[in-house]
Amino acid sequence: MFLLRARVPAGVWPAVWLGLALGAAMPARAQAVPLAPAAAAAACPALLQHTFARLQDEKPQSLCQYAGKVLVVVNTASYCGFTGQYAGLEALHAKYKDRGLVVLGFPSNDFAQEKDSNQEIAAFCENTFGVKFPMFAKSSVTGRQASPFFKQLAAQGGAPRWNFYKYLIGRDGQLVASYGSMTSPQDSRFVKQVEQLLAK
Repeated sequence: MFLLRARVPAGVWPAVWLGLALGAAMPARAQAVPLAPAAAAAACPALLQHTFARLQDEKPQSLCQYAGKVLVVVNTASYCGFTGQYAGLEALHAKYKDRGLVVLGFPSNDFAQEKDSNQEIAAFCENTFGVKFPMFAKSSVTGRQASPFFKQLAAQGGAPRWNFYKYLIGRDGQLVASYGSMTSPQDSRFVKQVEQLLAK
């Protein structure tokens, strides 16, 4: 048997013991306890335990902040025949963000179709397509130089074969499906799967 030790004002102990004897619930003052680093890491799925610089200001951003969301991860480029998909991705993000969808854009020059600087990319995305979904600094998404995040995605859903390759991640942080560049953000099969994941 374990006894709960607490500071109780003098003269109150009889009432306390009587309450315990009768099985009465003692009111307690709840206090939020911050998660220890190990517990916080456990709350973030392994696939999301990565940090990238934000495109606009290059400040580090942990992907753990998107835990519990449905994610569309896409590698992007400014000079690609599929660059117009930015508009569709932004429309998808705007339509479903209140239900828990987040589109994450990762500019890359792996296919030699991206601008030189992050500032140029950010200005292009905002001024040309009004992109408001999270975008990250230019990085590699294929081959040996790929970021650890994209290596994990490639191991489960194949590596991007071109720009605007899309990975769909469920709320549990597990990769659900991958779609090639030819699949637009408005593709009925793609949107249906997004809606199914949001409904869970």
